Amino acid sequence: MLGVMACLTANAQQTCEMTIKNNSKTDVKAYPMVMDLKSNPEKTATALVTENGKEIPCQLDDIDGDGTLDELFFLVDLNKKEKKTLKVTLSPFGKQKVYTPKVYVDMMLTNKKIKESNKQDLYISQLKVDRGVNPYSMLHHHGAAFENELVAYRIYFDHRQTVDIYGKYKQGLELRQTQFYPDSQQKEAGFGDDVLWVGNTLGLGTLRGWDGNQPTMIEDVEHRGQRIVARGPLRTIVEVKDEEWRQKESDKPVTMTTYYTLYAGRRDCKVDVKFDRPVSDLKFATGLINVKNSTEYSDKRGLRGCWGTDWPVSEKDSAGHKRETVGLGICLPQSNVEKELPSNKDNYPYVIQIPGNSLTYYITFASDNETFGVHSDKDWFSCLEEWKKMLNADVTVTTTAKP
Repeated sequence: MLGVMACLTANAQQTCEMTIKNNSKTDVKAYPMVMDLKSNPEKTATALVTENGKEIPCQLDDIDGDGTLDELFFLVDLNKKEKKTLKVTLSPFGKQKVYTPKVYVDMMLTNKKIKESNKQDLYISQLKVDRGVNPYSMLHHHGAAFENELVAYRIYFDHRQTVDIYGKYKQGLELRQTQFYPDSQQKEAGFGDDVLWVGNTLGLGTLRGWDGNQPTMIEDVEHRGQRIVARGPLRTIVEVKDEEWRQKESDKPVTMTTYYTLYAGRRDCKVDVKFDRPVSDLKFATGLINVKNSTEYSDKRGLRGCWGTDWPVSEKDSAGHKRETVGLGICLPQSNVEKELPSNKDNYPYVIQIPGNSLTYYITFASDNETFGVHSDKDWFSCLEEWKKMLNADVTVTTTAKP
C-alpha cells in the first residue's frame, strides 16, 4: 500500500503520471494502490485512472467518515520485473463513475417478522453498543459480512470477534442473495455456504488477548462497534472498534481499531490493527483453528496453514449440512511473533508482541468445494508459499505532476 499526493496542487483539475515497477521475480496480482487525498487543497469529487488511454476502474472512499473523500484506490497487475505508467486525473466537479462491482459488503439487523434467513431487509452501515450489550443475536449473520468473486468472510460482533468464512463452488458475488444462509434451492443451484465451525477458537486469524497461558476474549470493553468503511467496487473495508479494552482488571485501558480489507480478485484479507497508545506492556494471540484431522504447514517465519475436514456447524445442528474441507492460512510479520506454539485441540496459535501501536497481517482460505481452486494439502501449502512471496514483492512507485 502507498500514499502519493506530492504531485497535486490547487487547480480545478489535477493530473499525475504514476510509474509503478515490480522489482521482484514474482508476478503480483491485484496490487493495491492507495492515493491519500487528505492534503489535497481541492476536495475531490471524481477520479479517472488510465493506462495508454485505457480506463482502469477505481474508487473514492471516505475512510474517516467526515463526509470528505480522502482516498483514491485502484488495483494493478504486474508481471515480474514489469513497469507500468498510469495517468491519474482528479477533479472537484461532477459525479464519480460507477464501475461494475467486484466486491460486496453488508450488515443487517435481524428482522423477526421475516422467517427466511436469506430475505432479511434491515440493512445498516454501523452499530455501536455499550458495556454489557451483546449484539451477536441482534445482527443477521452475527456481524458484517463481505465478499469478492472468490471468497467471503464475516466478523462476529461479540467478545470473540471471530473471523469466519463462506466457501463458494463457482466464482461470483452471491451474499446479497444468500445472506450467508442459502436455502435448499440455492444450494441445489450451486451457491456456497458456511464452511467452518469456529466456536471459541481463533477461527481464521482472529486477534485476541494473551494471559500468559492461553488466548483471552475481548470482554472488558466500554463500547464495541462495527462500521462499513468502504463498499466497493474494488475493495471493502470493515472497521471493528473496541474502546477502553482491558485484558485484565489491572491493565491500563487501550482502544483497539481493526480494519479488515478485501480486494477484488484476491483470496486474502488484509488486517490492520491500530491502538491509541503503544502496547508493549501487553501480549496478544492469534493463529488458526485446528480443523479436525488437519495437516499443518509452517515456515517458522510467520507463515502458517492447515488443511482439514469437519462439520461447518456443531454436530447436533448438522442436519442439512455436509462435512467441509478447507485450507486456512495466516501470514504475520516475523518481528511480531514472540512464539509459535504447538497445535492443541482448538488452535494453531501464536503469541504476538507489538512494540509500537500497530500491526498488519494477512489471512486467507480456500474451500475444497471450489471448481476454480485447490483440492489437496500439498497444493494449498504451495499456494501459501507463493502468497507470501507476492506479499513481500518489491514494488516501487514514482509520481510526476503534469500541467
